[in-house]
Amino acid sequence: MKTDDIKAIYFIGAGGIGMSAIARFFLNRNIFVAGYDKTPSPLTEQLVREGMSIHYEDSIDLIPEQCKDKSCCLVVYTPAIPEEHTELCYFRNNGFEVQKRAQLLGTLTQSMKGLCVAGTHGKTTTSTMCAHIMHQSHVDCNAFLGGISKNYQTNYILANTHGAGQEYVVIEADEFDRSFHWLRPWVSVITSTDPDHLDIYSTKEAYLESFRHYTTLIQPGGALIIRKGLEMKAELQEGVRYYEYSRDEGDFHAANIRIKNGGITFDFISPIENVTDVELGQPVPINIENGVAAMAMAQLNGCTADELRTGMRTYGGVDRRFDFKIKTDKLVFLSDYAHHPKEILQSAKSLRELYGDKHITAMFQPHLYTRTRDFYKEFAEALSILDRVVLLDIYPARELPIEGVTSKLIYDNIAEGVEKVMIGKEDVLDYVRQHDFEVLVVLGAGDLDNQTEDIARILQEKQ
Repeated sequence: MKTDDIKAIYFIGAGGIGMSAIARFFLNRNIFVAGYDKTPSPLTEQLVREGMSIHYEDSIDLIPEQCKDKSCCLVVYTPAIPEEHTELCYFRNNGFEVQKRAQLLGTLTQSMKGLCVAGTHGKTTTSTMCAHIMHQSHVDCNAFLGGISKNYQTNYILANTHGAGQEYVVIEADEFDRSFHWLRPWVSVITSTDPDHLDIYSTKEAYLESFRHYTTLIQPGGALIIRKGLEMKAELQEGVRYYEYSRDEGDFHAANIRIKNGGITFDFISPIENVTDVELGQPVPINIENGVAAMAMAQLNGCTADELRTGMRTYGGVDRRFDFKIKTDKLVFLSDYAHHPKEILQSAKSLRELYGDKHITAMFQPHLYTRTRDFYKEFAEALSILDRVVLLDIYPARELPIEGVTSKLIYDNIAEGVEKVMIGKEDVLDYVRQHDFEVLVVLGAGDLDNQTEDIARILQEKQ
């Protein structure tokens, strides 16, 4: 189905962060948008306010009439939806065009220059940084993001102009279910390739092969900007430029890093043009490297030195990515979406670098039974950098329980000398009431983040 033929679009799994960005794309074009999600959330409620029709029961009867004409309704689903889902089966059995989210995203972006950020971790922050730099520059861009940008309070950015800005679209390229193979990037960053999603890939080798194949999809004339030292091997078409980056070395890197008084400033070293005195609007050490990658992509696509400085200084961050809720001299409370061992490690290292003289507590909700089974030792090692670890039960998401796989696997492997405790999700607020904190971080990709407002309120009442 051609984009011009679409009169209605139906999303199965409408409340997902990636799905909602595409929903906003079609809402902006005055197309009828509806869908199903398992449970209401602040995101689904906001989509309803923006004009989307959403219901929360898997029922054919609740599908709007506008979405029952297969000649003009496109159906989009997320891989997290089970194959036996009633509505999904209805659309498939009745001849509707049904696409995965990534397939539609690939279709939408083939006519644009896709600036894609792939990697096990760091892709949401890096893509959001790049989108902000580009959007506030003379170049401009559209963007489909994997998180809610604090600068724009949305995960979808619409270019301000109808000219050159419409040429570029920043995309978070997701490796889950090999989704990023639908994309045809113009320029891509690869931040990391630490094995993940082994329920899909089975082996590290298959995971790395998926990234190799992704690099073959970059269009001639474009570029790959890859973090220096990754184990994967890129395979580029003729005419694709190749660059390496990292915090400290590579074609693009940072120099003269200054961390003081809660701020971070550095010089951006580039084969195109060096940029001095770059100030991080969200001063977190890991964002030095994320910022180098984002600036490299933006600079390769025409952003000037002053625009790079302004974009980095005014970048406000992403919800749930090192997201400070309370930040005073006596108490720091933040939320971080980190859910892979390397993400936990980077988060812990950043906290230690920022608050080395303070007692740091992590409240961690593991995400997925398979990920816990595969990486429980690595999770324990990363968490052992901190002073106290509060472990919750595993958040299952799309998975069924696996016998013998619980949070206790992580608990039992945390280093001696680290305070540790296991509690239920229902006990979180009482635990916060009964304990004192200097730095408290909520970690994970599950639903514990839904309690951060209540946690912040309790902490503020105790001060």
